[in-house]
Parts: sequence; structure tokens; C-alpha cells
Amino acid sequence: MLTAEQAEEFAQEWIAAWNSHDLEQILSHYEDDFEMSSPVIAQVMEEPSGRLKGKEQIAIYWSKALQRYPDLYFEKLHVLRGANSVTIVYNGVRGLSAEVFHFDVSGKVSSAYAHYQSA
Repeated sequence: MLTAEQAEEFAQEWIAAWNSHDLEQILSHYEDDFEMSSPVIAQVMEEPSGRLKGKEQIAIYWSKALQRYPDLYFEKLHVLRGANSVTIVYNGVRGLSAEVFHFDVSGKVSSAYAHYQSA
């Protein structure tokens, strides 16, 4: 079970990693075989399911995102804690956004789900 302090610490580190545009730092929060789900994956990676699995594939996707948005900046709004999950609500390049992170026993993210405000 994550504590409130652990959830907040993860959120701070995750936001800082993205705002630094350091792909290795971003990926350090995740298991090697983690799964990512996002409607943007369908657009950027031409993957109709909106899902990718594994750091190798997701690194390609996020590298494209960092190139596409050189001024990418996330502003943390809220951190919500679950049993073994965290949801970060933030303002980003797509406006109001939320990401849900599920952690495994190692303390790293095993799956993540991105959500964006409908246009």
C-alpha cells in the first residue's frame, strides 16, 4: 500500500522528469515490460489499440512526443492515491490531463493509462 508521501514523491519526480525532457529519467520510473495506454499512441504510433508494451517501444513513442513538443511542460494539479496506484492530474500540452499508474512489488510502474480532456 502506497503512503500519501510516496504518492506525492512519485508525482514530483515524474513531473520533474518530463519537464527536464530527459527520456532516461522518465523511463527510470517504469518496469522494463510495462504497458502504456493512451489515445495519442493510436495517432503517433499508428497503433489502433492505443497500447504499447515494453520500454523499447514506449521510448520510441515518448521520443517522438518530446521532439513534437520541444516546450513540453507539465503543471501538477492533484495527486490521488489508490492501494497500489497513483493518479496525477496535470495541465500539459493537451490541456487538462490525468495519468493513472499501477505499481508492482518492485515499486516501479507496471502499467500506465493516460487520459486527456475532450476537445
